[in-house]
Amino acid sequence: MERLTRLASGLTKEEYATLKALSTPIKIQDYLDAIPFNFEKKGDTHMSPRRVLREHKSHCIEGAMLAATALWLQGEPPLIMNLSARMGRGDVDHVITLYKRGGHYGAISKTNHSVLRFRDPIYRTPRELALSYFNEWFMLSNGEKTLECYSKPLDLQKRFGTDWITKDTDLWEVAEALSVTPHYYLMPEGNWRYVRKADPMELKAGTHTEWEKSDSRT
Repeated sequence: MERLTRLASGLTKEEYATLKALSTPIKIQDYLDAIPFNFEKKGDTHMSPRRVLREHKSHCIEGAMLAATALWLQGEPPLIMNLSARMGRGDVDHVITLYKRGGHYGAISKTNHSVLRFRDPIYRTPRELALSYFNEWFMLSNGEKTLECYSKPLDLQKRFGTDWITKDTDLWEVAEALSVTPHYYLMPEGNWRYVRKADPMELKAGTHTEWEKSDSRT
């Protein structure tokens, strides 16, 4: 795949240099971990990579799109994938960026929690990667595990071209595209009744967060 050039991306020289320096999945993840979490204090947002660089904060799908852009600058496809929670449980979906090394998938993930984070490239398929999140995905209120399905990877280049990288308006269309992309169930039919809730130690670990909402930077 061809590398995304600065002119094609629409990025400024400074923006391009920042993202170009994120030359590996680990560097991209380190960058996302270092910027504050976006708690959307003024209302829901789906900021473009340009806006994330400007605002210096992001939540999961915003971080996923920035990571996808950084990978594309290195000549890798900008692939994102939705992880979807069971409906009616009060939980929310999570979006990650896929990358491959040695024919195996890994994931870049912007989250404020101690789980649902970066994945090393050891998974043969997106399904295997999605399954790696199952036991960590639970409700703090009752320990119920709620990860139900994952989407077919969405190639942002093929679906949206390049305009999304620098848009000043919220990218609701990306979220919509993910929502209608085919999703695949993880749980074998009838096996939800056998799933054990998170135990007290897991629940305790799940309470750790990286950024506080009271932080003025978030």
